[in-house]
Amino acid sequence: MRSLLRFCCALVLVISARVAMAQLSETQRDFHQNWLATAGSVERLVDNGEASNAVLEKLRSDLVEFREAFTVARDQNSARIKTLESQIDALGPKPDSETGGDEPADIADLRQSLNEQLEKLKVPQVVADEAYKRANGLIGEIDRIVRDRQASQLLSRSPSPLNLVYWPAALDDVHSAISAMINETVTAWKGRAKPEKFDEQWPILLLMVVAGTVLILAGALLSARLGTYLRGFGGKGSGVWGFIVSLVRIFLPFIGIVLLCKAAELTGLLGEHGQYLLQAIPDWSAIYLVFKWLGDQIYGQPDREQLVEFNQNRAPQARLLVQTLAVMLIIYDGIKIFDDVEDVSIASRAVVAFLPILLASIALMRLQQVGMRRGPRTEDDIDDMSRRRERPRVTLAIRRGIATLVTISPIMAMTGYINAAEAIVYPAILTLATIATVLILQRFIGDLYGWLSGKGEAAQDSLFSVIVGLVLMLAALPVLSIFWGARVSDLTELWTKFLVGFSVGGVMISPNVILMFAAIFVIGYTLTRLLQSSLRTNILPKTGIDPGGQNAIVSGVGYIGVFLAALIAVTGTGIDLSSLALVASALSVGIGFGLQAVVSNFVSGIILLVERPISKGDWIDVGGLQGYVRDISVRSTRIETFDRTDVIIPNSDLISGTVTNYTRGNTIGRLIVPVGAAYGTDTRKVEALLREIANKHPMVLANPAPSVVFQGFGADSLDFEIRAILRDVNWVLSVKSDMNHEIARCFAEEGIEIPFAQRDIWLRNPESLPGASTFAPSARHNFTADSVIELDPPKSGNK
Repeated sequence: MRSLLRFCCALVLVISARVAMAQLSETQRDFHQNWLATAGSVERLVDNGEASNAVLEKLRSDLVEFREAFTVARDQNSARIKTLESQIDALGPKPDSETGGDEPADIADLRQSLNEQLEKLKVPQVVADEAYKRANGLIGEIDRIVRDRQASQLLSRSPSPLNLVYWPAALDDVHSAISAMINETVTAWKGRAKPEKFDEQWPILLLMVVAGTVLILAGALLSARLGTYLRGFGGKGSGVWGFIVSLVRIFLPFIGIVLLCKAAELTGLLGEHGQYLLQAIPDWSAIYLVFKWLGDQIYGQPDREQLVEFNQNRAPQARLLVQTLAVMLIIYDGIKIFDDVEDVSIASRAVVAFLPILLASIALMRLQQVGMRRGPRTEDDIDDMSRRRERPRVTLAIRRGIATLVTISPIMAMTGYINAAEAIVYPAILTLATIATVLILQRFIGDLYGWLSGKGEAAQDSLFSVIVGLVLMLAALPVLSIFWGARVSDLTELWTKFLVGFSVGGVMISPNVILMFAAIFVIGYTLTRLLQSSLRTNILPKTGIDPGGQNAIVSGVGYIGVFLAALIAVTGTGIDLSSLALVASALSVGIGFGLQAVVSNFVSGIILLVERPISKGDWIDVGGLQGYVRDISVRSTRIETFDRTDVIIPNSDLISGTVTNYTRGNTIGRLIVPVGAAYGTDTRKVEALLREIANKHPMVLANPAPSVVFQGFGADSLDFEIRAILRDVNWVLSVKSDMNHEIARCFAEEGIEIPFAQRDIWLRNPESLPGASTFAPSARHNFTADSVIELDPPKSGNK
């Protein structure tokens, strides 16, 4: 049924393609014919289901190349097509012949010509779009087949390796493989066809052997001398040169091993099995050296901060376990070579693979136990963990998750699921190695940044170090996915879909669109800030606009510039917002209810900037709070009070509430200084003195002249007030203080008394109080306001 459906679809496509092919160029037709042949062969192989994974991967790569070509072809002539469509739209709708309307001949000819050009340009796009979808579908089918085969192989079950019946055959297979490799080498040595060629190459071989041996044996010494030389450039103690030396320490022995392997290959004395083994030795040496380096970096630096939590006393054991894991990976790779070269049974394969799986699982579990601290923590440990609590939590969670997996792995191997067990334990080892590499690289980059910036160890806790760690972890995700069974083609397919983008409300969002939008917006935003800076420092100070008005203009230019930058970025990237109109209207309702206060403050901020009832530098009073306006933003206004504290006031309070602006328009303001004189003082004399004091102060305006008002007869004094108009009301407290000092001096010189409060206390029954003889019955005594009388409470009910 599936084949019949595919045949019908292909028949329809062939008929439509023949119609379209007539309008393609010769090159396009040849390319399309090649594509049809490739697609047909892929469909036949997919239907048969007998092609190997290697063949399917090769066909898939061909399909990907075709799909990329079709992607480019779909976008060809897009600009020209839009131009033709706009020209046709400019001609208006074609008159309906049934209504009797006739179109002029020249317009009809132009319309027909434009339609023919448009159809000719659209045909390649239509063909490319159809071919693109077909190629994409075939790629998806190949991926599905390969994934199904991988899942089937992963869940395939072999005989249990615990059954000792299969062990003799497995040992014989291993012995046969080793014997075959030895026999091939001996045969090649005895039966050399061209000994003179070997004799000619022996000097080069000897040189390679000597150089390789020196690099292997003296690599540590050479790297130490290199480190001493590099530290002469500075950065001692930063850890940068130590990291580089550690890399050189494993790189030099690796080069030595490669030279030795190359020398052995040039001898030509190894057979087929020996060549397989010789080609794998550099990879094995790289695995061992890298894991040894990881163990030294994680567990071998007691003077550095721990990257992962572990018991320092078990550091040598941890490094040995890491090297053991490297050996297990090498054995696993050797088993795969053994499986490819030798035709062994499934049972023998299971027996040979079981012991490395078990040892690797035990090593991983033991390594996880090394990370557990024993005994109580010291105070320094607690402080250190409080500073680094996030990173150990993450690494500990990953480590425990892997420990759980490797616990399951030997059980699966015992039951015969060898492939599944291998797909768990060895990726778990590689995952831990990858995470350790990320942590080490993050620390190195932090050390380098700390050295160059002069921050030292503090750079490890900086935002830069966190960002570096995040970037390194994101870069490691594709590697981890490959370790856990993902194919490279799967990752490239995800990347292709990411580049194509996704649709949101009919708008296609892709990385190109995002980058273009960000670039245009950043350019617009930068130009806006430059314009604001020029206005603030160069243009506006040369005008007669007050500082508040200048600040309002600069702020308005900033808001308009950001809005225009966003609008230009949207239109420049070709995003059609009309399809998002419904979503935007729904969001506006939600914004109206959920952000009502924010929107109110925003609108109030715009009103303040436009109407300017208050400006920067004004002295205002809002709800009993006085201070100077320091900044007016679109949401709130910042006021600095007289005790130098900043108060943030929502703009809506300034619009809806009562605001007193003492310095709006001008800084002239009135000062009132209350003064009291003792009863019996000449009021005219007091008035003359106060008027003279007010006129003498330089901040008091002569016009209108200051006045002295005799307010009335107070409870304790004759009350006067100095009322004066100041040049700058901001100096009101200073002027008031100066006048009070002058009043005190003049009153003292003139003998005028400044009274203080007096009170009369009547004792109705003083005889009931202790010491009653000192008080006359119903006596009245005068006390000043600062007198203190301590009376014991009466013993009776008398008051």
